[in-house]
Formats: sequence, structure tokens, C-alpha cells
Amino acid sequence: MRRPVRLALTGILAMGALVSCAEEPGGTAGSGGGSGTGKVAFLMPDLASTRYEQYDAPLFKKRMGALCQECEVIYQNADSDASLQQQQANSAMAQGAKVIVLDPVDSDSASTIVQMAHSQGVKVIAYDRPVTKKAADFYVSFDNEAIGESIGRSLVGRLEKTGAKGGLLQVNGSPTDAAAGLIKKGIHKAIDDSGFELLAEYDTPDWSPEKAQQWASGQIAQYPGRIAGVVAANDGTGGGVIAAFKGAEVKVPPVTGNDAELAAVQRVVSGDQYNTISKPIKTVAEAAAEAADQLMEGEKPEGDSTLFDTPSQLFEPTVVTRENVKEVIFGPGGVLEPADVCTRVYADDCRRLGIE
Repeated sequence: MRRPVRLALTGILAMGALVSCAEEPGGTAGSGGGSGTGKVAFLMPDLASTRYEQYDAPLFKKRMGALCQECEVIYQNADSDASLQQQQANSAMAQGAKVIVLDPVDSDSASTIVQMAHSQGVKVIAYDRPVTKKAADFYVSFDNEAIGESIGRSLVGRLEKTGAKGGLLQVNGSPTDAAAGLIKKGIHKAIDDSGFELLAEYDTPDWSPEKAQQWASGQIAQYPGRIAGVVAANDGTGGGVIAAFKGAEVKVPPVTGNDAELAAVQRVVSGDQYNTISKPIKTVAEAAAEAADQLMEGEKPEGDSTLFDTPSQLFEPTVVTRENVKEVIFGPGGVLEPADVCTRVYADDCRRLGIE
């Protein structure tokens, strides 16, 4: 019997209670209404982004516990070390994990994890980032190419509207992350024919904000007064770019982002960052739990597309700027509470945008 991933449409984007549902990474999933049993590994790639510890792991555990009250979630974070992630996967299988939810450090080398898992009858769900050289059993993510194209077109539209002159910098994600490659491809679709010259482009190792800042500092010195905007692939690299302009005491041009992290939303509200992408982590975390539960029951989840020979469930992102931040981030189904964002430093900016 085949059935689609069981995502409830009503409230799927709601994250108002996000922080209250957070729990320490590791350990077992909480009790729920399900009746299954088994172990599921949830293996995340890095600590450069705060999302995995704060949101992905707690939300996945909570939904998994509701689906399977006797299931145990084995959570590990590889801290940008592909070899360590391989060890964590081996350890999870040795502990009896029947499904591995894997956000790979290195999308190519993660094929070894998939191959080893399949040789032991263990199913693999690629999460957020795809595995490129060996088909996983399922892939759950947002449409990363659409993310890149969306933030790029949004930036170009802003520059055209304001009559900006000059060229662009492009700050991509990690060269070992296939999702970063998809975002990069989408960005190029948006900017290559935009009429704005691409001055320079950088693939950021490990998505490191510090390395993005260092690179941007060099470009500011190389192209003084010529940088009209910066397309950054996520909020961390975007934040690093903004810090570089401020450190150089140069006016910050429009800079993009992606993930709607708290600090990035605050930068959007204040005007320091032009846009970000709202892709509520609850959406993908719950979808992954639904798929893992089905695989543990011997069923095969169905996707809405195929990517890297893997049935995939890809969700649509939403671009956020100052013009719609109130509606998208704080409206019905929003991802943050005003109190989280509108601290003393940002209180006046919030009031000007009607965020209370």
C-alpha cells in the first residue's frame, strides 16, 4: 500500500509555540498517540547555523513522539565533519536504528552512508540537503533552486526600482552541499540576465559567516563604490557580509538572506538586510517524521517530484522584506513572536512597521 506523506495542511506553517516545544537535543522522543516502536536517527550537519539545535531536532522529536510513542530518536550533530557524520551513522545503525534522517555535511560523500545503510536494511531520508550520488529512500526539503531564484529576483527588482548603479557580489553556500549548489543555480537564473554585472562570486566553506565576512571585506576594498547589492545564500553569510560593510564604514547595500533566523528578521526590520526566506522548519521536520514513520511501518512515502533519483517532497518558500515581514513572520501561521524580535534595540523599528 502506498500513501502520500501525511501532512496536515491546517496550521502546518504555525510556529508560534516553537520555543516552548524545544527540548535538549538527544534522548528519546516524547510520548504521543502512536503505537509503533523502533529507533530513528536524526543526523544534522553543522553548528554554524543555530536552527538544528533550537528547532529541527526538537520539532522532529515532538512529531515523531506523537506518531510513535515507543520510538526513540537518536540525535547527533556532525559539526561540519563528514567523517564524524559517517561515524555517527554507523553508531546509530549499531544501536538498531531502522531509519536515518540525514542532513549531509557533504552531499557527495554521504552516498557512502546511504549505501551502508541499505546493505543493512536501513532506510534513509535525505533532509534539507540532498544526497547526490546514491539515491536515498526519500527527500524532504524546501525547493532550494526556487529559493535562490526568489531572493535574486527580489534583489534585482529592488535595485531596478531605486535606480541603483553598479554590480553584484554573489555569496554562495558550502561547495560540499548540493542544496547550496541548487540555491546557486537559482541565483544565477535571476541575475545573469539582469543587466547588473556580477563583480565576484564566492563559495563559502561550511557556510561560515566569518569566512563570508572576510571575503566580502576584500571585495569592498577591490570594488570601492561599485557594489550595488549582494546576493547571499543564507542569513549567516548575509550577516557576515553586512558586518564587512559596517566594519569598513561603508553604506550597506541591499543584501539578501535565507532561513528567517531571528537575527536576520531583526536586520530586515531595521533595514540592514533587504530580504530573507521564510521556510518554517516545522514544515520539513514534521514531513520527515511522517515519512520516517511510514518507512518504519514498511510503507513507501510518495513525493511530488524526483530529485537525484529520489522521490522528493519540496515545499515552496516565501520571500520576506520590510514590506511583508509583519504579515509573513508575525501574522496567522507566522514563525516568530513580536517579543522575540522587538527587543529594546529594535523596538522603534517594529513600531514604525506596526509590529506590536
